[in-house]
Amino acid sequence: MQRWLGWYLATLPVVLIVAPLAHPAGGESAFIDKSLNGWEGLIEKYWRWDTEHNALVGSTKPDGLKFNTFLCSKRQYADFELSFQVKMTKGGNSGIQIRSHVHDKTKFAVTGPQCDIGQQYWGSLYGENFGGMMKAAPADLVKKIVKEDDWNHYYIRAEGKHITIKINDTVTVDGDFPKAPAAGIIAFQLHSGGPMEVVFKNIQFKELKR
Repeated sequence: MQRWLGWYLATLPVVLIVAPLAHPAGGESAFIDKSLNGWEGLIEKYWRWDTEHNALVGSTKPDGLKFNTFLCSKRQYADFELSFQVKMTKGGNSGIQIRSHVHDKTKFAVTGPQCDIGQQYWGSLYGENFGGMMKAAPADLVKKIVKEDDWNHYYIRAEGKHITIKINDTVTVDGDFPKAPAAGIIAFQLHSGGPMEVVFKNIQFKELKR
C-alpha cells in the first residue's frame, strides 16, 4: 500500500505556489536613480546622473546662479531617515530640503526646513523662505568634523517634530521643532552665487511608518 501510494503521488503534477514578495521592512526604497523619475527641477540645465560613479551631480559651472534652485521629489514624505556622502566645490553651498513645498516652478524655488551643506553652515537646520536659521550647528564643531574638499557622510532623521542631523557620525542638530511641517517634498539644493558643483553618492533612504 505504501509503495503504491508513493508511486501515485509521484505521478501528480507539481504545482508551485508563489507568494507575493513582501515590501522591505521600514519602507526602504531606491529613492533616486539615474532615470531621475519622480523628480523635477531645472534638470537639463543643472542636474545630471554620473553613471560611472553612480552619483547625483548638481553643477552651476561655468556661470554660477542668480537664484537658489532645487531638484525636487514629486512625492511627499513625513517621517524618514536619509543618508548619503557629499562632496562639493570649496566655497559652494548646498542643502537638503525636508517637508517642504515648491512655491515657484519657473526657478524651482522652495519653502521649508533645510539641512544645510557648505561653508560655516554645515549641519545646521535652516528655514528656506521659512524664517531663517532654525538651529545653527556649533561653529567650532563644524570646523572639527567637516572634511574640506573631500567626502562627508551626512545623516538626517525626521520623526514627528523631532529632527536629527549628523555629519561624519557626529550630531550637529537634535531637537524638537514645533513649526516643522508634518510632511512635504525632499529636495537637493544649488545655491545662488559663483560657479560650484556638488556630488551626492551612496544615497540611502528609509521611510518610517507612524
